[in-house]
Amino acid sequence: MAFIDSLLQKCSSFSHIKQLQAYLLTTGHSQIPAHRTKLIEFCSISPIGNLDYARDIFLRVKTPSTNEWNAIIRGLARSNEPNKAIVCYQAMSRHQLRRDALTCSFVLKACSRVLALLEAKQIHSQLVRFGFRADVLLQTTLLDVYAKTGDLDNAKSLFDEMSLKDIATWNALIAGFAQGSRPRDALNLFEIMRLEGLKPNEITVLGALSACSQLGAITEGKRVHAYVQEECLDGNVQVCNVLIDMYSKCGNVEKACDVFDSMRCSKSLVSWNTMIMGLAMHGHGIHAVELFKKMGISGVRPDGATYLSVLCACNHAGLVEDGLRLFKSMAGSGVAPSIKHFGTVVDLFGRAGKLDEAYEFISSMPIIPDVVLWQTLLGASKTYGNVEMAERASRALVEMGSNTCGDFVLLSNVYAAQERWDDVGRVRDAMISRDVRKVPGFSFIEIDGVTHKFVNWDQSHSNWKEIYRKLDEIFSKIRVYGYVAETSYVLHDIGEEDKENALYYHSEKLAIAYGLICTIDGSPIQVIKNLRICGDCHVVIKIISKIYDREISVRDRARFHRFKDGFCSCGDYW
Repeated sequence: MAFIDSLLQKCSSFSHIKQLQAYLLTTGHSQIPAHRTKLIEFCSISPIGNLDYARDIFLRVKTPSTNEWNAIIRGLARSNEPNKAIVCYQAMSRHQLRRDALTCSFVLKACSRVLALLEAKQIHSQLVRFGFRADVLLQTTLLDVYAKTGDLDNAKSLFDEMSLKDIATWNALIAGFAQGSRPRDALNLFEIMRLEGLKPNEITVLGALSACSQLGAITEGKRVHAYVQEECLDGNVQVCNVLIDMYSKCGNVEKACDVFDSMRCSKSLVSWNTMIMGLAMHGHGIHAVELFKKMGISGVRPDGATYLSVLCACNHAGLVEDGLRLFKSMAGSGVAPSIKHFGTVVDLFGRAGKLDEAYEFISSMPIIPDVVLWQTLLGASKTYGNVEMAERASRALVEMGSNTCGDFVLLSNVYAAQERWDDVGRVRDAMISRDVRKVPGFSFIEIDGVTHKFVNWDQSHSNWKEIYRKLDEIFSKIRVYGYVAETSYVLHDIGEEDKENALYYHSEKLAIAYGLICTIDGSPIQVIKNLRICGDCHVVIKIISKIYDREISVRDRARFHRFKDGFCSCGDYW
């Protein structure tokens, strides 16, 4: 073996590999399975190798050994076509050749890359049959497949069954929970891991911080950050990037800026992009544009994501001229604008009420506009009550075959705002005939580690009566401040009193009322909403922040709103 290893180490190009292959053939060494295996493996995974050449060598072997199958499966699993590793494994199974732990490990890595859950389950049953259940590395690889394919129940069951677990095992499940639908479980597992005396590493905290970002759980995020500092993990640029993202998504963009400014490691392109997008989410457009300029001065070249982030920042702050200038500068920087960049310019015009300019921009685009661009124009038409432009956008969407609920709802809302109830009925009839259903609005608030979900007019919460009494108190107080319900946001042909009641019990108001009940005076409240916040709720929450002396953050579908002392960070522009 030392003989072939020595020769392979001297290879510095693919040409050398071919010369070595010729030498092995002429000397008869190619008949030795161990030598063939080494050559196939080196050729299939080395940067100077060639996977097709390795497969050609493999296919010329009449009866490949398990090690040779392993070598080619490993190479395929790492290639741009990992699905071929699964096909190769299945062929090996049909030949009834013995598969060892390495065979299974390589093919499971391929399953992980192509999210092949069914094949992974089949291999799982084979692992049990082959007696590999005690192999921690193999079990961890299988757990990783379950986690990445979203089969979190099987991932957790496998985790619980394992008698031995290493750091990679914990990381796989934490990452799976964080990336899947169970971020709270990811944080719980992170805490259990620490209680059991295991030391989380960079990969662990990346998963935990990602979970905090999804939940808006800033308290837990700060605890993870403290651990990062204690263990000096903040020298890792990926950890710093995720910290910036976590603080931005948890409503504390100032802390995100602190992390960015104090980074001990060199800032990557992702660092700059994440910080600029964080500023965009919070409406700090001028700061984002300034940071973009600093990025250029620092020598980091912007990419498409950078431009998208800074254009979004201009959108949310109403910086139309800055946004157009940046868009036009893309060509000079060598970054070709994508459909998303064109979409942000349409949004830039639309949010500013420049609907004609938005329409002309779409019409003159060098690429075919997609559904999202027309939906953006439709949304802007709804905001500014432009029926003619809304109908144009709606016709374009119908011609493109779009059938999402948002298309119908926005057009219906435009008509409703003008009290064109016959047109509203026509749109709703179309929704019914096409079985299009409106996405319900809901809001989340987390209290003492427990997430509470509210929908409009919600009476399912165990404390709903207390919440409704709190709302009565709130509306009694804010009316003294001159609040009058903006009933134009209620898009139904009903009386004014019914419209006021419809606004009264919006999900974000219910969540904030519960937050006021359950938290101490003066403490901040944070709410996450799946749709954009409505105008009436925006007015009400501003007044609540002043009356109750609370800082209230609402993360809606598009951005953050930070209410304090009767004002919102968006400057009433969103």
